[in-house]
Amino acid sequence: MRTAWMTIARTPGLGGRRLLELLPAVGGPEALCAAPRAELRAMGMDERQVEALKNPAPADRDRDRAWLDGPDRHLVGVTDPDYPALLLNTSSPPAVLWVWGDSTALWQPQVAVVGSRNPTAGGRDHARDFAGTLAREGWTITSGLAAGIDVTAHRAALDAGARTVAVLGTGPDLVYPAAHRETADAIARQGALVSELPPGSPARKQHFPSRNRIIAGLSLGVLVVEAALNSGSLITARLAAEQGREVFALPGSLHNPMARGCHRLIREGARLTESTADIVTELAPMAAELAMALGRRLAEDDDEAANAEQPAEAELLEDEEYARLWEAIGYDPVTQDRLAERAGLPARSVSSMLLMLELRGLVETFEGGRVARHPAVASALEPGRNAPI
Repeated sequence: MRTAWMTIARTPGLGGRRLLELLPAVGGPEALCAAPRAELRAMGMDERQVEALKNPAPADRDRDRAWLDGPDRHLVGVTDPDYPALLLNTSSPPAVLWVWGDSTALWQPQVAVVGSRNPTAGGRDHARDFAGTLAREGWTITSGLAAGIDVTAHRAALDAGARTVAVLGTGPDLVYPAAHRETADAIARQGALVSELPPGSPARKQHFPSRNRIIAGLSLGVLVVEAALNSGSLITARLAAEQGREVFALPGSLHNPMARGCHRLIREGARLTESTADIVTELAPMAAELAMALGRRLAEDDDEAANAEQPAEAELLEDEEYARLWEAIGYDPVTQDRLAERAGLPARSVSSMLLMLELRGLVETFEGGRVARHPAVASALEPGRNAPI
């Protein structure tokens, strides 16, 4: 399967939306690669695509395999169950995602923090404060690893001991700008680097608008900190709005040219944002929906009925898996990995379930993504009693 996705990833012009139509009909990625040339042409493939599927370049194949054989490397195809649900539901999902780090980070509730490559000192402070606070509250910070606001947001999340996702405009084996290599390595250890481009793909101007659509597609909302009127961050904001995501913008001084893009966004309907509470209040319901979607997918993985009725909120802890997780959570902060081990549950499942518990005030989140029971729910430990949801 991996070899088939490697071949598809290097087939020009074969996007995710097209594959979602083709692969179920033909029988999957391996069947597509094995199909006769005449059948591929009948599907509408041009000669370049047919040649790429039938005769992949050996040098490319070796380079892709060498990268994927490294630690914490993943290739996630658009029909793979690990493909992030939010991105899948966009108009142009990537055919594949090359991921270095924790692929489950792509399923976490994300807020994109973007802005100018040449921000003011105040803009950097705002990016650091907003990203750090959101990260400590359990949100994954997503950006593009660019100079300025992007890398400041990534570093703030890293400093908070939280997850962060960097979407690259290069192949997953390259870092642009090169000065951010150390930050990229830290992100791979504490989150994920992701690209739709195969290994060896250099930084090119046309890659970055495409990268921006992935940033927007992975995130529940996009916060623009500072942006000039011609900033690429405005492209990210526009793509986010087109995909039904919330757009937040920080107002600035009338004399600051880096604030003009944000002021335009606010005039066009972006939410004027003064604190992280403005973001969390708006996105929390959507984060809960994402958690429920992940829960349904994990239920399908366990061969449970795909259309099983979700439990009522008041009965959340009566669910067997929630009950196991609740027993594993104490009043001392503990990491999510440790909770998954205690409860015997998949890490992805634990992340979504903790979000549901947090939204209902049952647990609180600490630095480093650690969690503990909220002190106010001590009564939930009494036999035969439900937690006050």
